[in-house]
Amino acid sequence: MHLSTIGLMMALALGVLAAPLPVDAQQAGHLRRIGFLALSVQPESSAESAARVAAFRQGLREFGWIEGHNIAIEYRWAAGQPDRLPSLAEELVRLPVDLLVVAGQPAVQAAKQATTTIPIVMPLAADVVETGLVASLARPGGNITGQSDSAIELDGKLLELLKETVPQVTRVAILWDASDPYSVRRFTAAQDVARALGFTIHSLAVRHPDEIDRVLAAAAQDRPEELVVWAGIYNPFGPRIAAFAGTHRVPVVSNAGVAVEQHFGLMAYAVNSDDITRRVASYVDKILKGAQPGDLPIERPDKFDLVINLKTAEALGITIPPPILFQATKVVR
Repeated sequence: MHLSTIGLMMALALGVLAAPLPVDAQQAGHLRRIGFLALSVQPESSAESAARVAAFRQGLREFGWIEGHNIAIEYRWAAGQPDRLPSLAEELVRLPVDLLVVAGQPAVQAAKQATTTIPIVMPLAADVVETGLVASLARPGGNITGQSDSAIELDGKLLELLKETVPQVTRVAILWDASDPYSVRRFTAAQDVARALGFTIHSLAVRHPDEIDRVLAAAAQDRPEELVVWAGIYNPFGPRIAAFAGTHRVPVVSNAGVAVEQHFGLMAYAVNSDDITRRVASYVDKILKGAQPGDLPIERPDKFDLVINLKTAEALGITIPPPILFQATKVVR
């Protein structure tokens, strides 16, 4: 079960605004076909997935690509089941599509196995050079480009912010995907940071979607003072995690901003979702206009959000220190 996606285009406004069309995007009568592949659940079952789709459409629209006018988008959702990704990727390739936007490390791997010729744009993926997805960040070569993940750095920063926000906390549980090699490396790195900060870390490792209820039941017995939820776990299991947090009054911090914005998380430190969407749409625009993906450098995120939910903090009796509140880019009241 590869649930980690640090892949993601995160939540944006759901409205779609009108924008002028560049001349070279107005190709009357010709629809360019884009495939969209994600490990997460379909929009009908997930507010986050619905926001991803809206954000993706809006980002493309700003470059003059409008669904039903000059592009068609084929969506495929694996519903948190990574074993479905290869067949879904092959299905998109057979259509065929002009380009694939692929969210999450396992989905990128599946897409690469399905095609070596159709361009692939990844919103965020980890260890792209180390795993052989691309030759280098500067010149990826092949048919893949996009953005490289910075999840390990985000994890460390989140733990530091947690220590500054609630300094009395010592026992922290991390809910994470233990089947993904990159997540294993992330968890090891997080443990090193936690030890330096004086935290004791309890591992809530999920290896298959069927394990989530058992893992959360074990967490209820252990009673952690804080629960850290990684973004790839949040998308398929958000409602169950929210129910757990509410029932047991456990503060949740995450690198998924949507977990905080949807009123059950306390704090999130995450890549700026607007920036992810803008960059993905820019890659798509360049490739549809003739650029080769192997010539487009892979970028690293450089804009981040600190999201704080004051309603959650008040309900849990937590006072956010003014210096932390001052750093927040988004505050839910």
